[in-house]
Amino acid sequence: MVDTGDYASDNSSLGDLLAALRAVAEPTRLRLLVLCSRGELTVSELAQILGQSQPRVSRHLKLLCEAGLLDRFREGSWVFYRVSASGAASALAGHLVAACDASEAPVALDLQRLAAIKRQRAERAAAYFSENAPHWDRIRSLYIDEREVEAALVEIVAAAAPRDLLDIGTGTGRMIEVLAPRVGQAFGIDQSREMLAVARVNLERAGASNGMVRLGDMYQLPLPDASFDAVVIHQVLHYADRPAAAIAEAARVLRPGGMLIVVDFAPHVLEFLRDEHAHHRLGFADGEVAEWCRDAGLDPAPAQHLQGEPLTVAIWTARRQPAIVGDAHPEIAAPEQVLQP
Repeated sequence: MVDTGDYASDNSSLGDLLAALRAVAEPTRLRLLVLCSRGELTVSELAQILGQSQPRVSRHLKLLCEAGLLDRFREGSWVFYRVSASGAASALAGHLVAACDASEAPVALDLQRLAAIKRQRAERAAAYFSENAPHWDRIRSLYIDEREVEAALVEIVAAAAPRDLLDIGTGTGRMIEVLAPRVGQAFGIDQSREMLAVARVNLERAGASNGMVRLGDMYQLPLPDASFDAVVIHQVLHYADRPAAAIAEAARVLRPGGMLIVVDFAPHVLEFLRDEHAHHRLGFADGEVAEWCRDAGLDPAPAQHLQGEPLTVAIWTARRQPAIVGDAHPEIAAPEQVLQP
């Protein structure tokens, strides 16, 4: 008889898989795995679906996280869970979820209750968006059709072919929704929990399963150096009181050869945007953005301008120099691993 314990200790991959199998070999934990494969859920939502106490559900979730089957991340007082996006246990989780018959009880009832929770989320997000959308719509009417901006961004990202992308100030998640089909993984950072709730609903509705969002500050990104191939800052910089610092922080998380894409307004004189909509800056000149990029160690490219009336949208790109062949670089954790508390 094979002693799997001893063998596992000599083979970390096998040991991880055996630990994952042990963790999921319990009905409630398997149900949790299925639920968390459908999106990011809080402990209270999972407890509501399962009809169990939060402490009991938390214990099950702790075991699944320790086994590498689930990822855990915090937003203020809330903690979210989702199926792990990397590692051997992640692949195992995918196989186990696929093998579960969603039409059989109790999984079918779990998914029914999950659908009800998602409807509640969508209603809350719609209410928030309806309350705040009018001023966004007014601003959009002043410049070129957003579809033209998005088409230009898709072209830039498609040519760069990044493996992963970070959207700083993701808001409603629109940039992730548009650009996720062009990358392996897309991540959004925003400091508004309300906007992140809207973004999650939008990404789920769009089927952007490779997109996720997290709470974070653009001046102190919860990420290590050199962790993304592309970073987007779309219509965010005009709110920043320290735009150069925001660009420097974005540059920090770019890998060698990675691209920064900044979309914002060219200089204008619409003071009401400052007075009524908290715009800190009334647009940016090409020269100052290029200087900020150079100060951050990036090589800026010529800007692209999309003429509107009266606002013109500018797209600035800059690249970090590729690594020199033969240079030693430390291994960098995958973004889905580093976006954890």
